[in-house]
Amino acid sequence: MDERRLAVLRAIVQDYVGTEEPVGSKALVERHNLGVSPATVRNDMAALEDDGFIHQPHTSAGRIPTDKGYRLFVDRLAEVKPMSAPERRAIRHFLDGAVDLDDVVARTVRLLAQLTRQVAVVQYPSLSRSTVRHIELVALAPAKVMLVLITNTGRVEQRLVDCPGTVGESVLADLRSRLNAGAVGRPLPEVPGALEELPGAFEPDDRPTVSVVLATLFETLAEQNEERIMLAGTANLTRFGHDFPLTIQPVLEALEEQVVLLRLLGETADAGMTVRIGHENEYEGLNSTSVVSVGYGSGDQSVAKLGVIGPTRMDYPGTMGAVRAVARYVGQILAES
Repeated sequence: MDERRLAVLRAIVQDYVGTEEPVGSKALVERHNLGVSPATVRNDMAALEDDGFIHQPHTSAGRIPTDKGYRLFVDRLAEVKPMSAPERRAIRHFLDGAVDLDDVVARTVRLLAQLTRQVAVVQYPSLSRSTVRHIELVALAPAKVMLVLITNTGRVEQRLVDCPGTVGESVLADLRSRLNAGAVGRPLPEVPGALEELPGAFEPDDRPTVSVVLATLFETLAEQNEERIMLAGTANLTRFGHDFPLTIQPVLEALEEQVVLLRLLGETADAGMTVRIGHENEYEGLNSTSVVSVGYGSGDQSVAKLGVIGPTRMDYPGTMGAVRAVARYVGQILAES
């Protein structure tokens, strides 16, 4: 597509997102410095309509973008809208107050919903992509131990272990040291293989205790493989009732399905910005929505995804900028925690 027609499409998208009204050629000429005559704009609009980038909802109305038109607009964005310095400070201040991982996720999803005025979705850090930061063993009674697993993403799991006999402090200290030597820095799925031979390093009388502690640790790792998601801002959809052709109900039903939300966010390994528009979403109930998502994590590794869901008539540059900025700050907080 030549630059002039792309400029006309950009103007139509911007006006329609801003006004919620179909856009006519006269309005485009008045509002935008396109540098061409109204007749040329009409010709360009006709060509854009023939190519499926815009359409006319009513015979007497102007034009509105199609999913294909939004897709070209997003693909040819020169840049996403950067957050202002006060907005960046507000994001940092809001997220810095978090006390643990649950609080980080809860604050992030609320913040995203407020910034974008859309539905926000945040995936908890995937344990399959997390590593062990520390394993602690705390004696609570002669034969009872608390096992604490801490991951590099700030996740903390605690389990009580009933041991087959009294656990001496020296054995507990030795076990703690060996667990950390074998597990720290390893991805969680690799931990069982790295530690399975550990009982053989202890005296025969101590091996039953070591085996019970290991079994509890391995069960904890297996139990936590289920992915979790937090959602906020569903009420924001009520502001866009007219953007959904028939009813908002299919959208709300889709948002209740955890599996659907995980698929919407996409593979954790793909950390880049993803924008799915309208019918690009597999789930039929979300064919009238767009999903903007990106990975977040500590360092260069993405451990989870976050994003927003809203109508296809979305401020894409602003939404993409907000999602990217929040993901960057969450990653920094995880790295510093």
